[in-house]
Order: sequence, then C-alpha cells, then structure tokens
Amino acid sequence: MRILVVEDEARLAALLQRGLQEDGYVVDVAGTGPDGLWRATEFEYDAVILDWMLPGLTGPAVCAELRRRGRWAPVIMLTARTSVEDRIEGLDAGADDYLSKPFSYSELTARLRALLRRGTVERAPVLQAGEVAIDPAAQLVTVAGQELSLSAKEYSVLELLVRNKDTVLSRGRILEHSWDFAFEPNSNVVDQYVGYLRRKIAARTDSVAIVTVRSVGYRLSERPALTTPQ
Repeated sequence: MRILVVEDEARLAALLQRGLQEDGYVVDVAGTGPDGLWRATEFEYDAVILDWMLPGLTGPAVCAELRRRGRWAPVIMLTARTSVEDRIEGLDAGADDYLSKPFSYSELTARLRALLRRGTVERAPVLQAGEVAIDPAAQLVTVAGQELSLSAKEYSVLELLVRNKDTVLSRGRILEHSWDFAFEPNSNVVDQYVGYLRRKIAARTDSVAIVTVRSVGYRLSERPALTTPQ
C-alpha cells in the first residue's frame, strides 16, 4: 500500500512517515500544496493524508483539484480547525474523512485502514441535472456552461433539489435544510425561492424542471432532449 503524506510541518511529516513505514506502508511526503497535487496526480496512491494549511495551495483546494482531475484515492484531512463550517468545506472539497489536530496516531491509522478497506470509489465532483451543474467545493452553479448568479438561499435550495433529483421533497424538509427555526412551518418562503429559481433557470435552459407536487412539495426532474424529426 502506497500512502502520500502532504504536511508542511517537517517534524509531524517525519513522524507520520516513520510510523506508517513501520506499519508496512510505502510512504511519500510532500511539504507544499502544489507538490502534493503534482505527486497525487503523477503517481498512484492508495490513500492521501492531507494537511489543511499548506504553502501554495490549501488542503481543500488540493483535494478539490484532484477530484476534478479524476483522482479518487481516499483523502484524510488533517487540521487544527474544528468548526462545523470548516469540516463541511473539507468534505465538500472531496475529502473522505477529517481528523482534528492534535490527534492520536492510532486513531489516524484506524481511520486509514477503514478507508483502505472501502477502496477507491469514483465520485462525481460536480452535481449534474440536465444542463444545470453544481460544484459544491466552489459553490458554483453553471447552466449550459455559463455561471448562474444565485443568493446563498437560492443556492442552498437548488443544491438540495439537485442532490435529490427525481425525489419529492416536502416544503418542511426544504425549510429545515435552508432556513432556521424562526420560520413557521406554513411559511411560503420555500415557494417564493422555488419561484426565483424557476425563473432564473428557465431563462437559460429547458433541460430541467422544478415540478410542484400538490400538497407535498417539489421535485427536480430532467426533461428529455427534444429531437428534430429526420
């Protein structure tokens, strides 16, 4: 098993390299984001241990770029950051696991073994429905290849619909996902934002539709492409 450790703290990188080698792994070390990205792109690794704060490129940026290039080796993100928002950013960038510093070496290796048992699983870095594409790492939405400007709430609602395309989502579920508890369950704010999204998307493409399911909620569905009779 070949592991890449991307860590700019030389002492920690050396400790991880020595410990993993003693456990029977072949270990390469990179000390910057660009070097880690190059190594993980040029060579095949069974897993990557990736620090968050790196010179040149951050860990999430490295991870997101690897996924864009079709590199699916499991990634464990190491960071001193502990907020929920930071964990979400790392996971949305394509990381498979997250370990806060300081950490136990035995816990790191246990998580590593779990990821290696799972193996490499190819995952799309971009969510797609018709001509609508969402890059969760960059929180970027494009329609037919052109960026679509959305508010934070519009983005949140659209991402939920695309992640669950062809599934009916209740207004309550959408409300819980994108708003806080200050809104009453019978608020029409969900309907308002779905209306905003419909107008913005319809101006760019007819490849998807946000369908109203009466008395329940909404479903995002792909429309079949129209073909011209020969």
